[in-house]
Amino acid sequence: MERSLYLIFKLKGMRLNRYGIVIILLGGLFAFTLNEKKIHSQADPIRKLKQTAFEKGEFLRYDVSYGYFDAAEATLEVKKTSTIINGRKTMHVVGKGKSKGALSLFFKVEDRYETYIDEEGILPWKFIRHVREGGYELDRNIDFNHFSNKATVFQNESKDYKVKPNTQDLLSAFYYARTLDLQNAKEGQEFIINTFFDREMYPLKIKFLGKEIVKTKLGEFNCLKFRPMVEKGRVFKEEEDMTMWISNDTNKVPIRLKTDLLIGPIEMDLIEYKNLPSPLNQKKK
Repeated sequence: MERSLYLIFKLKGMRLNRYGIVIILLGGLFAFTLNEKKIHSQADPIRKLKQTAFEKGEFLRYDVSYGYFDAAEATLEVKKTSTIINGRKTMHVVGKGKSKGALSLFFKVEDRYETYIDEEGILPWKFIRHVREGGYELDRNIDFNHFSNKATVFQNESKDYKVKPNTQDLLSAFYYARTLDLQNAKEGQEFIINTFFDREMYPLKIKFLGKEIVKTKLGEFNCLKFRPMVEKGRVFKEEEDMTMWISNDTNKVPIRLKTDLLIGPIEMDLIEYKNLPSPLNQKKK
């Protein structure tokens, strides 16, 4: 059984290293824009978003399963400290992905992703990617300049890329999307967010599918259901092979994610949360 799991991850030379567990599972979660409450001024080109979805100290932990295998764990944490970048106050967010069980014996994963998000604009100023998967290693940093709409990628050497206004990295997009007003979303409606990753701009799309109740180990939650439209052929089998459920409340926390990768189906469930601004919308008994 363990040997079979190892072969699955080696099938046709396919690896997770291009994206990483945290990015595959969370980067596709929130690829949309809705009616955002923002304020601009000529003196300050950085937008200002009012949000109550998350705050410093928040911690989320997810169990990642591959078929019947308990494959990995993913965590997201908003650190309690503030960091000043380009004269702006930022929130330091750390995402970790770590293999466990049989997977660790043959394909050890220890990924770490960090983003520094502008406290007012919910925009990334720095993205740090530290990947350790099997024998593969990658360290890549991205500095964003939202005054000049530029991203500088650091890996052995630096290179500048032009990006669109208010571009997100895949981790900051998760938090940005949680600030948005979803109450007026209509079934079948599609939304787009501009994201920069792997030296490219990705116009990610997501479709709203409606409301559902999701049963987990933590209880039953009232959720909003979405389907990210991701690029076919790289990691995902089809454009619509990912489905996610987020809490139908002001927190907008991901409760469950299901996806079919080229290597097989993966499911992620929320198993722990701390320091949310408001209670999750659980189904009343």
